Amino acid sequence: MTRRSGPVGPFPHGRNPEAAVRGKDTTLFSPVLNKPALVLAALLLAGILSGCERQNQYVAPPPPAVSVSQPLKKEVTDYLEFTGTTQAVATVDIRARVQGFLQTATFREGAFVKKNDLLYIIDPRSYQAAVDKAVADLADKKAQAEKAEVEHLRNQRLFKENATSEKELVNAKAARDSAKANVAAAEASLEDAKINLGYCTIYAPLSGRIARNQVDVGNLVGAGEFTLLTTIKQYDPIYAYFTLNERQLLRLMRLARKGREYAVQDTVIHMALANENGYPHEGRLDYADLGVDQSTGTMLMRGVFSNPNPPAILPGLFVRLRVPAGSRPGALLVSERAIGSDQGGQFVLVVNSEDIVEMRRIVPGNVTDGMRVIEEGLNGDEWIVVNGIQRARPGAKVKPTRVDSAARDAAAGTPSGNAPNKAASPSAKP
Repeated sequence: MTRRSGPVGPFPHGRNPEAAVRGKDTTLFSPVLNKPALVLAALLLAGILSGCERQNQYVAPPPPAVSVSQPLKKEVTDYLEFTGTTQAVATVDIRARVQGFLQTATFREGAFVKKNDLLYIIDPRSYQAAVDKAVADLADKKAQAEKAEVEHLRNQRLFKENATSEKELVNAKAARDSAKANVAAAEASLEDAKINLGYCTIYAPLSGRIARNQVDVGNLVGAGEFTLLTTIKQYDPIYAYFTLNERQLLRLMRLARKGREYAVQDTVIHMALANENGYPHEGRLDYADLGVDQSTGTMLMRGVFSNPNPPAILPGLFVRLRVPAGSRPGALLVSERAIGSDQGGQFVLVVNSEDIVEMRRIVPGNVTDGMRVIEEGLNGDEWIVVNGIQRARPGAKVKPTRVDSAARDAAAGTPSGNAPNKAASPSAKP
């Protein structure tokens, strides 16, 4: 086996690092052997120095895009809105007016009955007997009256012949007059007996819906009181009662002073039930109270509405009512979705000539054709954010797009802001 010649020991190449450090051997740290490492170190140092000199800069995001529209101007009818309750036009309690046993009930409970339909029969036998007795008594009184008349005539003739005294003539005349009075009393008794007999058969006094039977057949009714048997309510037409406060009353009075006619009987009124949209039922005002109730500060009003069978409106329902209170030309209308609210009230977001968003407080009015009338807060030339409200913030800049709302909203009656026209600043010409 051949042994390699050369230095032997911990330094295979025969170079002592310590000698190199002392300058006796420089082969280990030769610049030729470490040039790549030096280049890499220089690049890293340059990168660190350049990074320290460069600073981060904030780049603002582009302004959010929103759609804006001006308020719609048109003539609108002002309305006063109320809540009220419905009530039957007529309610009649059917009571027993004579004493007797209930013999028959001829109606179906809860059904609709017509006027003069037979409802009840009370045992009429005793009352028929009273009529027969009154008839006989009347015949007796008439016979006595005829006899008294004959006696009076005879005494008149005798008195002329001086065959009887004046006293006898006076007595005969008194007897005749008394007999006539007895006839009249007998006739009244007969009429009363017939009336009581008529009360034994009870008819419907009006057309309407009849309630349940309060007394079963076979029971004694009318003993010491007029026993309630049932109730009938007339549904067609039907009333709606509501109250008018002082401010609303003064507003209507101001319209009257301006020459606008406002007659209660000629005023159209619209009504809606709790589950109905709009005001589908049309009626008319037919009554206003004589004055304002001092305890409540309101005045009672009443409207009447058609309610044919089967009725769509029942008594006792809570309803919404709307009464016209004059027209207003040039009213400002805004899409309802453009209106926001907070603890301070309701507002709209307006974009100014510099595309900066501003909050504008408003006083909203009634809804007309799907848009909200603005009572206060707008002049009519503002550009209001109708789309992208969530992206618009007061004081922030936006990129507005105009929306044409007047023609489409007037025709369709829907909120504005569905069809953009062209991109521009609100202050620029379209």
